[in-house]
Amino acid sequence: MTARPFLKWAGGKAQLLPQLRRLYPPELAAGHLTTYVEPFVGGGAVFFDVMQHFPIGRAWLWDANPELILIYRVVQQQIEALIAALSRYAGNYRRRDQEARKAFYYQVRAKLNAQRSEIDFDAFSDDWIERAAMHLFLNKTCYNGLFRLNSRGDFNVPHGRYKNPRILDADNLRNASHVLQKATIQRGDFERCADVVDEGSFVYFDPPYRPLSKTAHFTSYSQFRFGDEEQRRLARFFARLHHESGARLMLSNSDPTNENPDDHFFDELYRAFYRHRVSAQRNINSNAAKRGPIRELVITNYATKPEDAAILLPDNRPML
Repeated sequence: MTARPFLKWAGGKAQLLPQLRRLYPPELAAGHLTTYVEPFVGGGAVFFDVMQHFPIGRAWLWDANPELILIYRVVQQQIEALIAALSRYAGNYRRRDQEARKAFYYQVRAKLNAQRSEIDFDAFSDDWIERAAMHLFLNKTCYNGLFRLNSRGDFNVPHGRYKNPRILDADNLRNASHVLQKATIQRGDFERCADVVDEGSFVYFDPPYRPLSKTAHFTSYSQFRFGDEEQRRLARFFARLHHESGARLMLSNSDPTNENPDDHFFDELYRAFYRHRVSAQRNINSNAAKRGPIRELVITNYATKPEDAAILLPDNRPML
């Protein structure tokens, strides 16, 4: 009864878990780390993996996206009501032909966007349950499983022509809710996690990725942009936590050298830390010819192999 991510997520880490596990801090398996912290929770693949395979006592999850935090808190606190609501959407969708399904999808999308101004994202209410159900329905039936909001905060992904999408996986939602009982879920900027990070923490950063090219613009799964200056701010925060907390830190991002061998943006930002390259599959490019294997960067503030522990890093201050 393993819990898996319940949202389709661009850049989700499920495919990378076998490689990421080899880069987890050695202290995790030894039981020396008791708190898991994720300041950009996204699809939550690493969260679910860590919480179910290691002796972690509690977790702290953040994200700046209010819609995403709403969904996570509903899954955590009102799972049966959510399943019932999502079941209604799934039933309404399945009994229609393809054209009627498309029309139903856009009706739900329009309703979701129109009601956003009526939602109090700071106070849990029954309205959250219906909204989370709409989001999960759209996520399972939209094009390419994207979770994307425009600058106004509207969900704007078109309909996907899936023959038989699995809209409701009640067992997995219940399993996910069970795992989430150990988590404190909050909306906010990534730097807010500093108050809960200490030497017993494993912190995993999975920010919106830096685009690999000028024509790749998927940097905002919410209405908030995450450009190069935000990447630099994150690098400064990573270095600060390293010096002040004693925590084990891991961070993922795109590898600019996929497109430009001379673009060492992240190698420079994190030059004082351990940098690993892993193989990933790019699946959301609109040009099918540009989908395929690429490299991603994983940054750690700890050695993952005994032979690396002897490397003396140059005072851990990134160039910013």
